[in-house]
Amino acid sequence: MQCFSAYLERLFDQVRPMLCTNGGNVIMMQVENEYGYYGDDQEYLKSLVRIYREQGIDVPLFTSDGTKLTEILDGSVEGCFSTLNFGSRVEENFQFHDQLYPNAPKMCMEMWNGWFDAWGDEQHHTTSAEDYAKTVDDMLSRGSLNMYMFIGGTNFGFTSGANHHEAFAPDVTSYDYDALLTEAGDVTPKYYAVREVIKKHLGKELPAVPADRPKKAYGKVRAVSCADLFESVEYLAKPVETEVPMPAEFYGAGYGYTLYETTLNRDYTDAPLKFQEIGDRAHVFVDGKLIATLYVNEPPYETTVSAKSGSTLSVLVENMGRTNFGPKMMRKKGLVGRVLLDHKIHFRWKAYPLPMDNLDKLLFRTGCEAGSLPFYRFEFDIQEPCDTFLKLEGFGKGFAEINGFNLGRFWKIGPQKTLFVPKSVLKEGKNTLIVFDSEGANDAPIAEFVDKPEL
Repeated sequence: MQCFSAYLERLFDQVRPMLCTNGGNVIMMQVENEYGYYGDDQEYLKSLVRIYREQGIDVPLFTSDGTKLTEILDGSVEGCFSTLNFGSRVEENFQFHDQLYPNAPKMCMEMWNGWFDAWGDEQHHTTSAEDYAKTVDDMLSRGSLNMYMFIGGTNFGFTSGANHHEAFAPDVTSYDYDALLTEAGDVTPKYYAVREVIKKHLGKELPAVPADRPKKAYGKVRAVSCADLFESVEYLAKPVETEVPMPAEFYGAGYGYTLYETTLNRDYTDAPLKFQEIGDRAHVFVDGKLIATLYVNEPPYETTVSAKSGSTLSVLVENMGRTNFGPKMMRKKGLVGRVLLDHKIHFRWKAYPLPMDNLDKLLFRTGCEAGSLPFYRFEFDIQEPCDTFLKLEGFGKGFAEINGFNLGRFWKIGPQKTLFVPKSVLKEGKNTLIVFDSEGANDAPIAEFVDKPEL
């Protein structure tokens, strides 16, 4: 709370001039989000209200809650309006709110119009435009609403989060969410359906709809050079030595990857290698040769090692997104807990935290005889920068960067098949694309820019 209070103090210095009470356009502020799903500390909620008020936030405050009785009871607090989150069945979802707060304003703060896509889902999640427009109509007849999402977003870089209930479900890079506007800002049939409902409730004509931004398909480009992570790692990060592997957070690695390495001090033949926990996907190498890939959803986390004394055992662990809802939000990344080699704790490791934000230091060489963990470098010229979409068919799993900007993760298992490339990332003339593929060398490293997304 001490850290959070300091953060809020800085935040409120920027927000305070924008409040409607100071002539701005901020009319309400939220103090917590769906807290009643996984917490019940009323003193915590009361302290938030107190901090907001002491910092001069004098507009109405609200909490954004689930619809069940217990979720509202544990998530709402005196001094704040309680608003609800749902995507359909307005009357049913307000039944407990009506019991608790019969005279309070009614508002759906998150009126869901789609859902998250997780890597490995069979298809992109969509919802009916007609059904959502009907829900908007019902809610406007009862009170107020806020659309979640109005425009689809993009989890650029490594910012995509995850759900984690029975299994870890990392979000894809696109946060399209089947929203009214796509992540590129294009209008959809759902947008027009909702627009008609709003027009009906306002009783007047609405402004014209702006045209979609132009898109371009720049075609296919071939890699001109490549680099290997094992050859470049000393340039990308400084190793930190510890007796045993520590979680990624210990090294200050909030995002990206962490490479762990150790030297074996004797021969091993089919020796079991066991990890207590991994966060979230690990590639295991002996002298740069891949021997196993482990994933948090596929326990047990173990393989066997055959190697000579002096060999290097390497483990590249990818943080695929931090859980951002529920009681598993604090789960660590990297190698967590004990690592047993031949049933014993193996000592003396070094770790390289790899946020992958300094790829200009990679050791590229002409040609693409890539190693075990390749980076591919592409160069392409364009005359007119426009929004476009990067298609990486034939690649396995990794991330892509254009002109130093990390577009986000890709994975061949889908459902997302293209990465959104906004116009602002591109420039007239020569552009540089770097693709990292943790699944190993690609015999034909070709990237393609298309003018439509594939979800």
